This record gives sequence, C-alpha cells and structure tokens, in this order.
Amino acid sequence: MGSTDPPADGPSLERLNAVFRVYDARRDGDRLVYYGEPLVAREQLLDAVWPLFREHGYEVTLTTETGEYVLVAEPADNSIDGIPWTNIGLFVLTVVSTLYAGSRWYHIKPFENPARIVEAWPFTAAVLGVLLTHELGHYVMTRYHGVDATLPYFIPMPSLIGTMGAVIRMKGQMPDREALFDIGVAGPLAGLVATIIVTAIGVSLPAEPVPMQYVNSANTIEVQFGYPPLLKFIAWALGEQLTYADPTKMVSPVVIGGWVGMFVTFLNLIPVGMLDGGHIVRAILGEEQERIAALVPVALFGLAAYVFYVEHVSNASVLWVFWGLLATYVAYVGPAHPIDDEGLDSTRKVIGVLTFVLGILCFTPVPIEIIT
Repeated sequence: MGSTDPPADGPSLERLNAVFRVYDARRDGDRLVYYGEPLVAREQLLDAVWPLFREHGYEVTLTTETGEYVLVAEPADNSIDGIPWTNIGLFVLTVVSTLYAGSRWYHIKPFENPARIVEAWPFTAAVLGVLLTHELGHYVMTRYHGVDATLPYFIPMPSLIGTMGAVIRMKGQMPDREALFDIGVAGPLAGLVATIIVTAIGVSLPAEPVPMQYVNSANTIEVQFGYPPLLKFIAWALGEQLTYADPTKMVSPVVIGGWVGMFVTFLNLIPVGMLDGGHIVRAILGEEQERIAALVPVALFGLAAYVFYVEHVSNASVLWVFWGLLATYVAYVGPAHPIDDEGLDSTRKVIGVLTFVLGILCFTPVPIEIIT
C-alpha cells in the first residue's frame, strides 16, 4: 500500500509500534499520516502517542478512512493565520447590537435620530470590556501552554444587553491538568478584575435621568436587575447607592456592564462539562468530577422551582430551567481530557476554591425580572 519508512520529522516506528502497529506511513502536504492497527484502547493510544508527536511539533488525532485506522498529525501551530475576518465581523456587529441595547437604557430613540446611538458607548465599553477581558484571560493561557485556540468570537443578539457573550474554541489537545486548570480559571479571574473596575466606575457615575414619559407609563416594561452580593459590596464600600426613591432617576447603565460580568462569571463557573467550572473541577478532582457534574442539573432545576414557587418570578425560573437543560447536555459531553492526568499542586487547588467562592458572590437567585 505504501512505505513503512516514517517521515523524517515524525516519531520513529519503534516508538509507535508498542501501541499502534504501523503498516503504512507517508507525508500528505504538511500532514503526517500513519495507517495501522491500534493495540490498546483509543484513549490509551492517544495518551501514549500525543507526547511523541508533540515533541516533533505536531498535534495528532486518531480517525478512520475506508475502514482503516489512521493517525493524522498536523503542525501544532497556534499562530494567527491571516486576518481573522470572522472574529472582526462578529465583534463589529456586537458593537452595533450593544450600542442599540445601550441606547434603550439611555432612553435614546435610535430610529428617530440614528446618530445619537453612539452616545451609548459607555454601556458598550462596559459590557464588551468585561467579556473581552474574560475571553482574553483564556486565550493568553492557551498560548502560554501551547494549546491551539481561536481568537474570541463575539455573539451579537438583539436583547437587553445586545449580546450572548463571547467564546473561544480550543482545537488542540490538553497537555496536562495544570494547563486545563490555568486555562479554565484565567477567564473568570481576569473577567472579575475588569468587572470590579467597571462596577466601581458605574456606581460612581451620576444617576441617569428617566424622562417623565417613561415614569408610570402603561406601555412601559419594567426591568429589574437582581444585584449579587459582590456588586452590592462594591457600592457599599464606595458609599454609593443602587436604587433611588425618585422614579426619575436610575443607576448609570455602566453598572449593567458590571452586572453582566458577574452574571457571566457565575454561569461560567457552574462545575460541569466544558464550562470553566467544569475545567477547574476536572483539573482538581480528576474523574471524580463526573459525580459533581451529575448533581448540577438537579440543583439548577431545583433553583428554578424555588424561584417560581417561592419568589414567584416566572421569567427567572425559565432562565434556570434553560441552564438546567444546558448543564444536562454539557455533563453528557464531559470536560476536556488532559493527556497527562497526574494530580494538581496544592497552590492551584487553593486558587480554584477561592475562585468558586468569588463565583458564589456573583450569584443571585433572581438575576433579572421583567414586569409588564
């Protein structure tokens, strides 16, 4: 079928044959392709061959072609190839969608005077600032640990905040628990630093005036944000208020950026699957993470029932039902599997516990209530 002489820049057949009996090896462009027979289970095989290819500068996957098992190795290059137009385009669209959402909080009518939409830039800067910092925390750690990952993809959405957040996609294997932990924890911690700064600025800004036509209007939909303990503490520490007896005043919309940062931090720290919390718990506890992940959907559905029957807030209850269903799915998919599954050092474990404590301070059972 082909040559059994391996490509010169790949691992030797002697090192591979202990777990994968190679009967054909060739170069296909910039890829190395090895046809053969696995001698151990798939997970064991990848654990064994990944470091062999990694030391030669390749990422390896096991696949099948016309019924044959194939190890495909591609260059482990996590540099940015060309201009990331998709990332840029989505970011620009998210800037527009958050400016539009912000214009509503500043009581601007963008369709009557489109040029005024730019006046909502403090809201956009606050929301995108905390989201971008969170994702860049992840991205910097993927670069540090040599894990191939994309730049952040922002998700524009016509909603109260104008976005559904941002994500990065990891394309490479996770080398060890240290990398899994560092990548998982960096986003929430970096995002929280930005969130605290944004919140402190927001609560210190003058109250935003509410035009009289919005006060006690029968056509006005009232949106009430539930402030988590951390946000309340920042306002208290600075001697600022979050509510006003005067209905013609409201907090600066920049505070909503801080609320977004805390809400995103809590959601990402839910300890299940590919969420940041799932990565952190998987790095700390190893396979025991599955036991915790199995309880998470139950807890979220229980929270939804509490909010509905005790707090009597149906829209917040629907929110937690949605996250319960999502947690069920990501628990089934599971977290990333590190190649080197040795235990984590105690310093990282302490940082992980403290991160979850901060996450709890970002939680409130009724994060948002819409009153019609």
